[in-house]
Amino acid sequence: MLLLIASVVLPILITVWIGFVWTRLGYNLESRDLTALIADVATPCLVISTFQTSRLSFEAFTAVAAAATTAIALFAGVGALLLWITGLRMQTFLPSIAFPNAGNLGLPLSLYAFGTEGLGYAIAFFSISSVANYTFGQAIAAGKANWRGLLRLPLLYAVAVGISLSFWGIDLPAPVAKTLVLIGNLTVPLMLLMLGASLSRLKVDSFGRAAAVTAFRIGGGALIGTLVATLFDLAGSMKAVLILQSANPVAVYNYLFAQRWNNEPEEVAGVVVLSTMVSIATIPLLLAWLSSPT
Repeated sequence: MLLLIASVVLPILITVWIGFVWTRLGYNLESRDLTALIADVATPCLVISTFQTSRLSFEAFTAVAAAATTAIALFAGVGALLLWITGLRMQTFLPSIAFPNAGNLGLPLSLYAFGTEGLGYAIAFFSISSVANYTFGQAIAAGKANWRGLLRLPLLYAVAVGISLSFWGIDLPAPVAKTLVLIGNLTVPLMLLMLGASLSRLKVDSFGRAAAVTAFRIGGGALIGTLVATLFDLAGSMKAVLILQSANPVAVYNYLFAQRWNNEPEEVAGVVVLSTMVSIATIPLLLAWLSSPT
């Protein structure tokens, strides 16, 4: 069991650490062009190729998507209540509780822990989380939603293509399929390297507030994920991926939105850093539980 967990977690930690150190040495891993390459090219290729290789059915996608939507709604609702009780600023911290790091961390974790099938489920969760974060998450931080920007997300169209190919049982021509796999394989390592690069320049501004939000995000996320998986009667790797994605740390995009709209980005940066550091301990424990026989 320990060897299995190490084989999942260590490659991720090492790759993130390389990105962290590389940036600290003065090299630049963060640029608008590289971010666009990952988000607009590599990730859509990964989505389509995963639908082709995992044969994720339309029914499976909708089951995970419905569960993910419910989980994120509960993250936001319970998070708003907890922030109101504790007196923490809603506009600053609610996106951090509502939206886990389902991309940079969630995709590689699900791939290494549960294989191509797990990656397919993780992509379903990631798709819902990305759309919600880009609309409602940004709306909370900015005070307005960017609905037009949503139509420019290549991820949406990649999911539609992937679902259509899977639903109709269409196999892409070999050269096209291999090209998608080749480019899609860039996504996971680049996401991890850029996660490390992002962490290298962020710092914890207020430990108390960051610790409280971290507890809400990771602890509350695990509880809600487990509850939702039970309510939707999920089983196997589908259940495990939903819980794992739900218990991930704060998404880096929350910091980018806070920075863009000048919404106390230093506070959000602290939550991103601390929750990611805490997840180094919580993810192996969660994997041990999810991988144990029941």
